[in-house]
Parts: sequence; C-alpha cells; structure tokens
Amino acid sequence: MANLPEDRLLPDKPPFTNTGVDFFGPFDVKRGRGTVKRYGVLFTCLTLRAIHIEVADSLDTDSCINAIRRFVCRRGQVTIMRSDNGTNFVAAERELREAIQQLDNDKIERALQPKEIRWMFNSPAASHQGGVWERQIRTVRRIFSSIMKEQAINGDCIQTTMCEVEHHQWKTAHHHLG
Repeated sequence: MANLPEDRLLPDKPPFTNTGVDFFGPFDVKRGRGTVKRYGVLFTCLTLRAIHIEVADSLDTDSCINAIRRFVCRRGQVTIMRSDNGTNFVAAERELREAIQQLDNDKIERALQPKEIRWMFNSPAASHQGGVWERQIRTVRRIFSSIMKEQAINGDCIQTTMCEVEHHQWKTAHHHLG
C-alpha cells in the first residue's frame, strides 16, 4: 500500500488546515408552490476526517466560492483545498457532472488567492484520490435519508438537517475514538 500524502499527516495543525471538498445532491426543496434544487457541499478535514456541510443554491462558480467563504469563516484558515477535477465526480448524477464541468476553476482559484488557499485537483482518471470525501458523502446521504424519510423539505429544513447530519458524524467519530 502506498504512503498517505503529506497533507494528510499534519496532527500539529488545526482541523481543516488541509481540506477535501465535493458537491453532492441535488435535493428538491419546496419554495412557494414549486420546488428548487439545492446541493450539499461537503468539506472534510484530511487529517482528522471531521466534516463540515454547507448548502449551495446552485452549482455555479459563485455558489461554490460563497460556500468556501462561509466554510473558512466558520472553520478557520485553509492551506490546501483538494477536490476532484470537475470532470470526474464519481457517483454523481449526470446533471451534477455536467454542471460541475461548467465551474470556472480559474475564477475560484483567483477568489482563493487572497486567502492563500492552494487548490489541488485530483487527476481526472484517479477517482480513488477522493476516496476520503466520497466515503463521507455516502455516509451523509444515508444519514440524511434516514432523518428525512421522504419528507418534503424547505430551505430552512435542509440547512438544519445538514447541521444535524454533521453533528451525528462528529458524535460518531468521537465515540469511536473512545
């Protein structure tokens, strides 16, 4: 088995110094008499595997940047942000893959430069490099589904439920640490 990348082995750094990020969804959310699609944005600490979840209104570049800005405000400075290369979001719906391909990666990197965040994209043919967050997304989806049980949700409800999922993951991880 190969060694872990160095950015995964930093126990002396604050949580989320090195972070993996991925989108998941979509989720149909009630708005007035209709529905709109919302997406989860999962941030995972590459050292501790702690998670943070944001809800994005869309998959456009500005929504991605805003989710990252909210995350950094709440969790602190990030040094390295890792993600799948926009074309290889494994296990994501066709719609999600198509929208992610349209993200303006250059614009995202320019927005992160003042915060001194280095963005690293995984190789397009190496989905295993994102295994840390892909596994977390699968768990988050399972917990979210068990909480919601086919209920119709609104914008406030999805925010609250994502926080509850995040809390459940935190509690479970600490329980196993003993």
